[in-house]
Amino acid sequence: MEKKANKTSWREKIHEIIYEADTPEGKLFDVILLIIIIASILLVMLESVESIDFKYHDYLNIGEWIITIFFSIEYILRIISIKKPLKYVFSFYGIIDLLSTIPMYLTFILVGSHSLVALRALRLLRVFRILKLARYTGASEKLTLAMRASKAKISVFLFFIVIVCIILGTVMYMVEGQENGFTNIPKSIYWAIVTLTTVGFGDIAPQTPLGQLIASVIMILGYAVIAIPTGIVSSELTKSTLNEDVNTQSCPNCLKEKHKDNAIYCYNCGSVLNP
Repeated sequence: MEKKANKTSWREKIHEIIYEADTPEGKLFDVILLIIIIASILLVMLESVESIDFKYHDYLNIGEWIITIFFSIEYILRIISIKKPLKYVFSFYGIIDLLSTIPMYLTFILVGSHSLVALRALRLLRVFRILKLARYTGASEKLTLAMRASKAKISVFLFFIVIVCIILGTVMYMVEGQENGFTNIPKSIYWAIVTLTTVGFGDIAPQTPLGQLIASVIMILGYAVIAIPTGIVSSELTKSTLNEDVNTQSCPNCLKEKHKDNAIYCYNCGSVLNP
């Protein structure tokens, strides 16, 4: 019985260190993890430089394998320290952690797969949780909800922009004609989209005064393309009323995060949180 209690205590301790950043040990682990992720990305970048890879290939390869072994051990610990491992395996971070671990192993099977190690950059998304920036965690949740709430309005606006581009592209085809580079309607629509988004590649340009006037109107309209969706999302963002007094505690049962500072039980499944 005592052995089982010790085992449970060991799993809880591992869970607290790996999944949470409220304790000194957990924060230290996450900071070390962040440094290793950055080091891994730098190694991949250096290996892509032919002159550096030629001189230090063996050292870079050894460094990559050390980091891969570290990630493999961490991935296993993340699985065994929770009650429902599949919750983590198929979660967003679980998939990212797996993708950041397997590229080096794939080099035994697939040639050129080593470059996939750059996917470890996705793990930098943990920086908000690592630094215990609860307000940013809450802000990201607010932004997600605002985007979902404004999805219909933005979709209608984008549909309107597509119609405008088709109409203006057709008008420019009629005004400028094939002799000025507007050889067909699809190409004219392409020009309208490029001009509306203020990219302006310059491969096609209107030559007639009327065409230049229409182009000026499209350029001014381009600012609305940026301003209107931003205003829609900002409006929804101000309506959201999420509480921000949350921490990085992760439920050992369902892996839900963002619990209140004084919470004892998980708001999702009711399990007792780590003290």
